[in-house]
Amino acid sequence: CLDEEGEVHEFGSSWRTEDCNDCSCSKSGIGCCNSYMTPVDYDEEKCESIFNKETCSYKVVEKDDHSKECPAHSWVG
Repeated sequence: CLDEEGEVHEFGSSWRTEDCNDCSCSKSGIGCCNSYMTPVDYDEEKCESIFNKETCSYKVVEKDDHSKECPAHSWVG
């Protein structure tokens, strides 16, 4: 399989992209999906979600104080 970056992958192999997508190569082609969950049910007036590319995860924190986490009641991914 030839990925978007021009890199060749063997059949049956899997890898994580720089954009935090998990991909795999089969004889039918490449399949990719998000490796992370996105918060959707939290107080958007008081809080914001911040994506950490190193850990491929979101954190929901107070807009005025990023050291304080906010509860997220639902996640999608």
